[in-house]
Amino acid sequence: RAGKNARFAGLSVTPQGKKQHWDNILSPVSDEHGAVAEILCVSRDVTSQRVMEQRLLLASEYDELTGLPNRRLFKKKLKQEMKRALHGNKSLGLMLLDLDHFKLVNDTLGHAAGDHLLRVLGKRLSACMNTHSFVSRLGGDEFAVVISDVENEQDIFRIANKFLLQLETPITHGGKTLHCGMSIGGAIYPKDARDASELMKCADTALYELKDGGRGGVYMFDRKMMDKARARASQLNYARQIVRDNCIRPSYQPKVCLTDGSIVGFEALLRWHCPINGVQLPATVSEAFNDYELATKISEAMQLKVFADIARWRAAGVAVRPISLNVSPIEFLRDNYAETFLQRLLKFHIPHHLIELEVTEHAFNKHGSKYVLRALQMLKEMGIRIALDDFGTGHSSLSYLKNLSPDVLKIDRGFTAAIGTDAVNATVTDTIITLAQRLKLKLVAEGVETEEQADYLRSR
Repeated sequence: RAGKNARFAGLSVTPQGKKQHWDNILSPVSDEHGAVAEILCVSRDVTSQRVMEQRLLLASEYDELTGLPNRRLFKKKLKQEMKRALHGNKSLGLMLLDLDHFKLVNDTLGHAAGDHLLRVLGKRLSACMNTHSFVSRLGGDEFAVVISDVENEQDIFRIANKFLLQLETPITHGGKTLHCGMSIGGAIYPKDARDASELMKCADTALYELKDGGRGGVYMFDRKMMDKARARASQLNYARQIVRDNCIRPSYQPKVCLTDGSIVGFEALLRWHCPINGVQLPATVSEAFNDYELATKISEAMQLKVFADIARWRAAGVAVRPISLNVSPIEFLRDNYAETFLQRLLKFHIPHHLIELEVTEHAFNKHGSKYVLRALQMLKEMGIRIALDDFGTGHSSLSYLKNLSPDVLKIDRGFTAAIGTDAVNATVTDTIITLAQRLKLKLVAEGVETEEQADYLRSR
């Protein structure tokens, strides 16, 4: 009526009860005197467009499998709940849930079974929620839960224990029971963090701490965890710098025959040179050996330098003794370790009998132990000797002696150092020696530093 165009959305319902969405455009129609005499309304049916927009919104904010909010909507709702908690001077709890051994369900029973498990669990978790609390699926087997109006950590533990109980009630698919565990990391706003990103980081740190020390249960965040997380991140960054700057330098430790003192081989030890602190030990980047990409890059750099040294010595006419290399368990997680290793030997024309690989018992305690066995058996068949390192410190010693049939047992330096001071360790050392002799395996004692230790080992 004021002579301006107008536009607005409209909604109507057909006699059959079906909703119709409209885009209405209103234009004034003036008479010869310039006064608005009529209003022309053009209404366009945009029902199909609105339906599609709603579908796209659902697809962008909700998980297709479980119907729960996805990561995008979770972040939006988390910020909203944090604002509500701040204005109400209340606390808010965040839990990150990770399913333990979920991959085994997919591998053994198929992805349909895994999807069914996620759907059922999503419904069960949602049923535990109160007003303003919600559960989201972040992806894979990871869920996030926001708990409103939290008084203290006990509120988090109480709800977390409800979640853990959800897996005690059997979930079946195709007549088979699906077995799975759950690890939960929690944090509280504003006690632990001031914003959503930091709160997520705190809960994730607690979850990592739990899984690093085992699986199953609930860990709440504390500041010591963040200090450890920063130390881990620092080590990983340091390791990347070492690889990037090509700082790795192998150091060769002799293996000495106890009977005549002759050098019978070497162990290639990982070292690198720091311009400020000089030669550095692997302990300064121990976290890197739990990261597949970094561990394999460090191992590759080490192997190439050792093989280049061997090739140079042989070209110079040196009678090269066998050299052993250590392998990090995580390097076997992609099932191509043996093939890659053999290709590098071929590149440098290194005879296989000059190489020995050392693997710890801990490599067989992971889910990828089948890859470890396959790789080592293949390398052993190609003439590369296999040594079982730190023998007696793991959990699978005797069974993997049978399955792997190593060429060498290595007595851990902790047992060697205790010779003459600890009767129990001495008994363990004697047992390992007897076992190696019975199985006709070569034996190496690590870290012999005194005549007393050498005499003890020589006498046995």
